[in-house]
Amino acid sequence: MIATTLVFALQDGISRHLASEYNVFMVTTVRYWFFAAFVIAVARRSEGSIRAAARTSQLGLQILRGVLLALEICIMVAAFVQLGLVESHAIFASYPLLVAALSGPILGEKVGWRRWVAIGIGFVGMLFIVQPGVAVFTIAAFIPVCSALMFAIYSLLTRLAARKDSAGVSFFWTGVVGAMVMTPIGLWFWEPMRFVDWRWMGLLCVFGALGHWLLIKAYAAAEASAIQPFAYLQMVFASALGIFVFGETLRMSTLFGATLIVIAGLFTLWRARQVR
Repeated sequence: MIATTLVFALQDGISRHLASEYNVFMVTTVRYWFFAAFVIAVARRSEGSIRAAARTSQLGLQILRGVLLALEICIMVAAFVQLGLVESHAIFASYPLLVAALSGPILGEKVGWRRWVAIGIGFVGMLFIVQPGVAVFTIAAFIPVCSALMFAIYSLLTRLAARKDSAGVSFFWTGVVGAMVMTPIGLWFWEPMRFVDWRWMGLLCVFGALGHWLLIKAYAAAEASAIQPFAYLQMVFASALGIFVFGETLRMSTLFGATLIVIAGLFTLWRARQVR
């Protein structure tokens, strides 16, 4: 899982570089082409055939998941360009809290007062980062907030789909739907890319497939609740890239807010496990 977070952080760094030079939709589209090919190969191996991987009684739900994730990736990559890796990931780290908050209305799960307190603390941490009402505040600060909300809903819809479909089926539809959605958009915004950046694009695609392969291996080796806390290391690795490669700065308010969010998120994960 630690290797997974490192690879995904490197992927985010390359996405930040390419999206600052080229259109976000084009970059995401090429990434999805490779991702779709990867999930089809994985699905054929895990489910036996493409037809078995595509068999679902929840087609509308699977399509909604795929569309939501594709749009979320576009928004998050745009946040990398507008805010940088440090602040974007600090805010995005709040998505487990949003998952806990929305699990009641979407999945019908009960959220106790302890987790509601943790969610409130995480919200305070987010306010420290975006700093509404001060001179440095910009509307761009809400881009990763929107991304975190969309990813939280995507995560809950994935859990909802898992009640009837296998992980292989959901993985298949995630990649295929995303590629189908992004292809016409990406082709519309297509622009020439320098040869050196095509090499970066190739590396981005490889890291995307490698990261998901490592994630699959991690879930096969341990329970999701046991390895989920390690996902916060992606924020650490991505922030290090932002500071040392892209020259970003780490504000004390961002550090304090991110600390509150991580502590609150770890508590909600622990509390959910205790309840189960």
